[in-house]
Amino acid sequence: MYACAKFVTSPAVLRGGSRVLARPVSVLFNRPEARTEQAALLPVSEASLNVTRGFQTSAVSRDIDTAAKFIGAGAATVGVAGSGAGIGTVFGSLIIGYARNPSLKQQLFSYAILGFALSEAMGLFCLMVAFLILFAM
Repeated sequence: MYACAKFVTSPAVLRGGSRVLARPVSVLFNRPEARTEQAALLPVSEASLNVTRGFQTSAVSRDIDTAAKFIGAGAATVGVAGSGAGIGTVFGSLIIGYARNPSLKQQLFSYAILGFALSEAMGLFCLMVAFLILFAM
């Protein structure tokens, strides 16, 4: 990190601020005694830092998070439609199989119930993920 900093910063910052470059930025902002040292070393004004910090928790950011939450929940709900299609396919195949060989009625019905349960479980899983996205995040 220090080698890369030589190319993008001024020599004055490198001479006086090697400790500043090696620390996380949040540590520098939270310590009051480092603010004067930081103001002398970095060309960033205090007002622009407050604006940046305020922007990260602004109403626009919350609106974007809410929109992303609703889009994610809607995308997770699409799996419920796939579950409905799977259930229709399972019972359609049961009818076709029974029409071809009525003697396998019990075995075909057992497989149809198993297919229904698996398809419904995936649909409920998708619905559960959608509710988790909406109410737990």
